[in-house]
Amino acid sequence: MSARKTDNGVEQVYAAAQQWVRCALESDDSLFTPGKPIWTPELLGELHQRFLNQPDEGKENTFQKLERQLAGSPPEAYQLMAEVLYFQYLIHYSIKGETKRERVSRVLQWSGQEVTIPADLVAGLTPGIATVGTAFSSGLPFYLGFIIEFVQQWKEGSPSEQESRLSDPWAFKAFATNMDFRSELLRLPKDIAKTRVQRHAILHLVHPDTFEGIVSDGYKDTIANADKLTRYVTTNDDDVDRKIGQIRQALEAKIRPDFQFWDDDIRKLWDPSKIPSNGCELKPPLQSLAGQLYLPVGFLQEIEQLLAEKKQVIFQGPPGTGKTFVARKLARFLAGGDDPADRVTLVQFHPSYAYEDFVQGYRPTLTDGNAGFKLQDGPLLRAAERAEQDPEARHYLIIDEINRGNLAAVFGELYFLLEYRGEKMQLQYSEADFALPENLFIIGTMNTADRSIALVDLALRRRFYFVEFRPDEEPVKSVLVNWLRKNAPDMDWVAGVVDNANAKLADYPHIAIGPSYFMREGLTEEGFERIWNHSIRPYLAEVLFNDPNRLAEFDLAKLRNPDAPAQPDGTPAE
Repeated sequence: MSARKTDNGVEQVYAAAQQWVRCALESDDSLFTPGKPIWTPELLGELHQRFLNQPDEGKENTFQKLERQLAGSPPEAYQLMAEVLYFQYLIHYSIKGETKRERVSRVLQWSGQEVTIPADLVAGLTPGIATVGTAFSSGLPFYLGFIIEFVQQWKEGSPSEQESRLSDPWAFKAFATNMDFRSELLRLPKDIAKTRVQRHAILHLVHPDTFEGIVSDGYKDTIANADKLTRYVTTNDDDVDRKIGQIRQALEAKIRPDFQFWDDDIRKLWDPSKIPSNGCELKPPLQSLAGQLYLPVGFLQEIEQLLAEKKQVIFQGPPGTGKTFVARKLARFLAGGDDPADRVTLVQFHPSYAYEDFVQGYRPTLTDGNAGFKLQDGPLLRAAERAEQDPEARHYLIIDEINRGNLAAVFGELYFLLEYRGEKMQLQYSEADFALPENLFIIGTMNTADRSIALVDLALRRRFYFVEFRPDEEPVKSVLVNWLRKNAPDMDWVAGVVDNANAKLADYPHIAIGPSYFMREGLTEEGFERIWNHSIRPYLAEVLFNDPNRLAEFDLAKLRNPDAPAQPDGTPAE
């Protein structure tokens, strides 16, 4: 029985992992420069002090913060951190080998020494074993911190204890599970919980015949407790890895040896909701979301298809039509995963928003009490990095009020990159080439009542598909009445009032009144009148500023009883 993988050149990963064991756990040697002491208690202590005891909460990306944390370290400490990062990357299946090599080499360059990754170890970066998931970017510091503390505490054990843990997988797991974390980075339970991914990874890399190459608590629990598999569990032990081991032993005898739990025929035994189709998972149905949004499922399916074809769409319509609400709900639904918020980035454009805010630019920083500037990635590059690190998932960037920014200035090279996905271009403030990942989708929202809509040039329009959110046309027109029938049936007449008002705005469809103004919990007649008098009428007065005499047409009493005979003052008769 063995949980070891055997395909896609993965033996190079296991060979690199065993070399790490020899260097880090059985000696103080170096992965990259054999014979040079690198994994020493002293250098581990250096990283502990600079990295683990000085967490950086800045908004820069992980590597910008890491460089700042390590500034002033001896060259050997930089090399040790690069080797820690190398070992962390071994498990990753979803990050390209070249990307891993570039990032490890970047940390090595900070040392100022001529150190490179040996060719056999470079080969170990490519295959990968498991998909770590969407939280990789934010979780990386905790994964690195776990490795550092793990090796530190390992070296505190006696030679006989170390030998026992390497020969006995369950003793090794007991050590990895019961560590006493001693750093600021891993001080709180919520932060320690983030290290579980790395603990699962190290169990498999060091003992691949015993522990599965699965780094998710959720997946392991699901397998161990699946209705179709629990009959193979013969122990009362609550240890999830022991349960999975017994399940594997039974399935190897019953079905075939050397299977993986992700194989189609095996996965359906523990995850029946994932119907296999040529090794791919079916997309989640949109029907449930359509019900939540009071929109027809066909409308959402059309948007999904537009995103699949163009990768970027803009929702345009008057205010109050639910553009931003639908964008956020749809993006999180399509992103999927245990925490879809990790796959969705939201920004809002405004007149002072610049390229340096959105893409990349120099921002004021304070380092050791000295003011200066630091190159920092904006939300676009951060979203792209997360998408690149999680290529099997769909990531979304929502740009709210996209037409309120100076788009040509804010987007810069994005004009080219939007049209030519996957092609690289050098950015304004960086020597590195950049490409928009194929799995990063962009949803913009545009308020058609905003006069700045004229600033959206044809070049940008050609790069997006546009979806109309018009409250005087379906499907948005029916949203309010459907919501009222379910949530405020006594107030369903409100939809008629809004329809009457929008009929009078037929010549101005870009300023029609949206349903979102009135979709409020506990809506009453008094509350509706308050919304109309203090939100809708001021809005109409602004958008009809060139035709002020028309404002009288939107008297609430007239709209509510349009067929009533008028009194001398113009209002409907009782």
